[in-house]
Amino acid sequence: MEQPGSCGQQADGMPAIEVVAVVDWLENHGAVYVVTGGWAVDALVGHRTRDHGDLDVIVEAGACEALLRWLSGRGYEVVTDWLPIRVELRRGSCGVDVHPMEVGPGGDGVQAGFGTQVFEHRASSRTLGRIGGRQVVVADATTLLNLHEGYEPRAQDLHDIALLRRLADRAR
Repeated sequence: MEQPGSCGQQADGMPAIEVVAVVDWLENHGAVYVVTGGWAVDALVGHRTRDHGDLDVIVEAGACEALLRWLSGRGYEVVTDWLPIRVELRRGSCGVDVHPMEVGPGGDGVQAGFGTQVFEHRASSRTLGRIGGRQVVVADATTLLNLHEGYEPRAQDLHDIALLRRLADRAR
């Protein structure tokens, strides 16, 4: 039986209702999280601007094991396991890319990278956006722009970068 927020083989990939289900689980379990990637861009814009193959979410490390069990119970399977850096799960056309972070007393997070690389996720860089009519915690436009550095952008990245630059310009 398909779960709510069907993740069949539809062309539009990850539906907003499935993103909201993941965010609901995180918030119901008191987990510190921040949505990044394309869904975060759309959340800041206030509406869906393109199709999304997955949800990129940085999650407090202590909640990751339970989140992965919950996702598994919804039919998701691990396709890439680079823990403690990230783990990617898929169910049909939907994906959830979970990036664990250690959260300090002030709410700032630190995510492991490859080798000695680390990524800081400051609580002050989190803001609110809307996905599927629901308020969600997302990285701010400047942080999302910074996350697009260091690799050759794809077409969807260029789309997101253009939107983020407009948002960052408006914030100034």
